[in-house]
This record gives sequence, C-alpha cells and structure tokens, in this order.
Amino acid sequence: MPEVPRYAMYSGCVLDQFSWQMQRSGLLTATARLVAQGETVGTTTSAGTPAALDLKRFGHFNGAITRNGTALGNVVSAEITYANNLDRIETIRSDGRIDGADPSIAALTGRIEVRFADQTLVTQAINGEACEMEFAYVLPSGESFTFTVHAVYLPRPRIEISGPQGVQATFDWQAARDSVVGRMCTASLVNDVETY
Repeated sequence: MPEVPRYAMYSGCVLDQFSWQMQRSGLLTATARLVAQGETVGTTTSAGTPAALDLKRFGHFNGAITRNGTALGNVVSAEITYANNLDRIETIRSDGRIDGADPSIAALTGRIEVRFADQTLVTQAINGEACEMEFAYVLPSGESFTFTVHAVYLPRPRIEISGPQGVQATFDWQAARDSVVGRMCTASLVNDVETY
C-alpha cells in the first residue's frame, strides 16, 4: 500500500476459500480468502517493480451453465464456493505467529436460483441423484475458464409463490467426490500466458 505508505510482506500463505457469483450482467469478480503465518513490515517495497499484466476479464454475459452436458435454462443467478476449511494451529509462541494451517475436509457448495419452468431439478432432488454441472466462460478471442463439478447433490427446495412475477426456486447444492473421476471438481483455464 504505497499511498500510506505501508509495505507488508506475508509469508506462509495458503488458500482458505475461493468464491464467485454468476449473474446476468457485469464483470466476473472472484473473492479469495487467504491465511498467512506471518507478516513483516518494511520501510520500502520488497517486491521491486512488478510488471503490469494485460488484464482481459470475463464478463457475466460470456457465462453459461450446463447440467450433464446440456444447457441449463432459466437460471437467474448462481454462486460457487470452494473451501479448504483450514484448521489454524494457534499455539503460544514468542513471535506471535501461528504454527500453521492444516487443510481439513474440503467443501464445494453453492446456490442456483432458477425460474421454475420444469421439474428436472426438483425430480433430481427428490430422487437423491447426482448430476455434473459445468460453469463456463468463453471470450470471443478464445480465452476460456471452465469449472466442472462432477457430482452435485441438490436439496428439495421450498417453492414459494411470492407474487405475480413468476415462481423461482433456490437450490443450495453441495458437491461430493465422484468415484469414477476420482475428484470433486476440475478447473480449466485457457489463455496465452505461458507462466505466472
């Protein structure tokens, strides 16, 4: 934060949670929550002069959601959250740092709000079956980001008639490890950046 100025360097960083929302308009913005072991504050920057990246952002207009390979229609909004559920080891130390942050059972959850137009999702929820959902963004220039959740379980929703505008249903879904694929999700980013 050079305007203050405050130059803090954080060491031992691990990702605790990563989340984003899908909606009809605007630019895609994700939130990453980190846990760091220590902080060192200097009088000048320790990072030198970072090179500027040519930022090309995904827009919500470029997003699409599929269920078992078929486009999922009538989706009003969606949320995706991946959490490592870190267990902070907060022991008493003379330097004030934590001993570490151990990952526990990872959780992949989210919410989709749909315009109630068919029984597909409700039937899946009642039967207790899993489906594969894919949240994808593709730019006209060729860059893409695809996040595939291999085994999504839906709860039976409360379908509320709140007014004359139409009926919407909200599904707070949860993912599990798929036994065939051997993992819970797959993220794929395609761009022209060789290394980070």
